[in-house]
Amino acid sequence: MPLSAAPVVGVRPQSENFMNLKIRNEDKGDIDAIEKVTIEAFLNAPHTDHTEQYIVRELRNSDALSISLIAESQGQIVGHVAISPVTISDGEEGWFGLGPISVSPNIQRSGVGSKLMRSALEALKDSGASGCVLLGDPAYYSRFGFQPESCLVLADVPPEYFQAIQFSGALPSGMVTYHEAFNAKA
Repeated sequence: MPLSAAPVVGVRPQSENFMNLKIRNEDKGDIDAIEKVTIEAFLNAPHTDHTEQYIVRELRNSDALSISLIAESQGQIVGHVAISPVTISDGEEGWFGLGPISVSPNIQRSGVGSKLMRSALEALKDSGASGCVLLGDPAYYSRFGFQPESCLVLADVPPEYFQAIQFSGALPSGMVTYHEAFNAKA
């Protein structure tokens, strides 16, 4: 199943101060707030089947949520990013999929998503990962180093929207499959 990308539409808030934005690992007590942010982030997004919150839940329940970071501002969870392992048909290991990534609609385009992305990629590199893939808008994700790689394919997805970033080793070649949690519906 394709990985959903967080919408990048929205209006920068005029009065919100994200100088004190904290990015941290999710805690058990964050689960309901993560689900709420995820639902809100994708509510009016194009190209979604509104299952992102179920995907995150199933990744967590399957112990496949390799990295789960939240953005917190003034004690409120305002964003979340999930990273889980992917399978590549050539057998290459150490690759992960980023997403869903969610930011509260009223603060999208304020830099919260970028901070989540950078923190997630740094955590992934620090873990020894070889690379990461995602499905999303090339104009947005290219700023983090993602680019389409013709040797990595996600079935039924336009190739320009399936992107990768390599941290180490050789670039794998093959079909990419996300965890079965990406088939979650409810």
